[in-house]
Amino acid sequence: MDDDQVLFRPDAWYRASRGPRYEQLYRHLAAAIGAGELPPETQLPPERELALIADVSRVTVRKAVSQLVEDGVLEQRRGAGTFVRPARAKIEQSLSSLLSFTDYMRQRGKTSSSRILRRGLFLPNPDEQIALGLSAGERVARVERLRFADDTPLALEWSSLPTDVLPDPEAVETSLYDVLRAAGTAPTRAVQRITAVNLTGADARLLMLAEGAAVLRIDRTAYVPSGRPIEFTRGLYRSDIYDFIAELRLDA
Repeated sequence: MDDDQVLFRPDAWYRASRGPRYEQLYRHLAAAIGAGELPPETQLPPERELALIADVSRVTVRKAVSQLVEDGVLEQRRGAGTFVRPARAKIEQSLSSLLSFTDYMRQRGKTSSSRILRRGLFLPNPDEQIALGLSAGERVARVERLRFADDTPLALEWSSLPTDVLPDPEAVETSLYDVLRAAGTAPTRAVQRITAVNLTGADARLLMLAEGAAVLRIDRTAYVPSGRPIEFTRGLYRSDIYDFIAELRLDA
């Protein structure tokens, strides 16, 4: 069977109740490009042909392709067609420096932004109780955000802090650490645990990736100079455009 038939036919990408067809096709194409199934300089089938193979309207194809063009993944060349662009350079972050997402993007000359998914005061879950030393009856300030770099969804972050450190979660818009620095409560060190996980449906849709795509999960507990833990953040980071770098030295 022709490769295009296999890659683009409906049973390869469409699932009922998992969002609009154009969004599912968009995520499927993005995942195929990220996985190397559509290498750089690959030409996509013409819009009419792709619509027939995928069993969708040309409008659906156009919306999915236009979003990938806007993301910088595809390139439309006048009179030639639509091609996969060369892979973008990955963002590399050192594991030896305690920087917030916003601070790091500033250093890289990128514009960071956030979409607040939820924030408020809640009863702590077991992970928050252990990391922050809270009792089950105490409240925890929680901020859940979708983080962007130059309008590309890059990470999902769930940040939790004791209420005396962050009494008003509504104060957090883009940078949590800007708020903590202004209050004189910013952490000075942190411990991070990194694992590889596969995205579930809801998280995949937010990050514009295929369900089951591999991402990096980082659990960070941050401390003030007294040794008190004041922040627990769990984040999911797109491994296709984000690398964490560690420098190792030989002890003398």
